[in-house]
Amino acid sequence: MAEFKNVTIVKKANVYFDGKVTSRTVLFADGTKKTLGIMLPGEYTFNTSDPELMEIFSGELEVLLPGAKDWQRIKGGEQFKVPAKSSFSLKIKALTDYCCSFLS
Repeated sequence: MAEFKNVTIVKKANVYFDGKVTSRTVLFADGTKKTLGIMLPGEYTFNTSDPELMEIFSGELEVLLPGAKDWQRIKGGEQFKVPAKSSFSLKIKALTDYCCSFLS
């Protein structure tokens, strides 16, 4: 899906890691939520409440998913899922454009 229709956008930005990761929240009429954002090169660890689907539109990163021993390389056009109530780490190699869908 290249665009979202009939949504509400929260104007206030979500800013993490001194501004190196930012996003905006998109709310849908059915109650679902997504964030659209940008991550600058660096290493970050995130915690989840709900399961998440991370779609990478452009960029390059490595992800260490919960319970994994090895980092997985992800590039634009790929995606990965993260379980609820867990933590995952990212090594952002190049400016990354992403969409995070909350799958609760």
